Amino acid sequence: MNQAFTSETASGEDEDEGADPSLRLPQGTHNYITPGGHARIRAELEHLLRVERPHVVSVVQWAASNGDRSENADYLYGKRRLREIDRRIRFLTKRLDQAEIVDPAVRANTEQVFFGATVTICDERGLENTYQIVGVDETDSARGRISWVSPLARALLRSRAGDSVRFQSPAGWREVEVLSVAYLSIEP
Repeated sequence: MNQAFTSETASGEDEDEGADPSLRLPQGTHNYITPGGHARIRAELEHLLRVERPHVVSVVQWAASNGDRSENADYLYGKRRLREIDRRIRFLTKRLDQAEIVDPAVRANTEQVFFGATVTICDERGLENTYQIVGVDETDSARGRISWVSPLARALLRSRAGDSVRFQSPAGWREVEVLSVAYLSIEP
């Protein structure tokens, strides 16, 4: 059958199956997200729906009116881009529908590490690092934001300042000491 008549997910795979593996949520878990992360995803979805998609649709309509579509690069590229945009819209909509917003700023007097915590740790070599535990859609290693499903974050959950935790990293088993735990507002 011609590929034009088949669905993108005809093989039965999940919408985010082709997505980065680090963005997949563990089966049966919530999609925890900070208010800033939720706002960022909503803004991207609105941009795609209100700006990007209408623009591409108008380009495709213009290209289709030019005649032969089989060799019309604007038409072919536009249709491909439209599929990409629609796939991203479905993904973002699904993520927002599953989202459970957790504001770390309201957890001010908690000594244990939970979602939204800003944790300072010291590794075996004496190097200190500070990480914010955020949702899978908010990770940014350059800003010290790690997903709550990452091995380090999983090991840190429920620990307190002064605790040592051990976790499996890509380089092997590591042990770190928790120096401090704070709950700060996380900017987008």
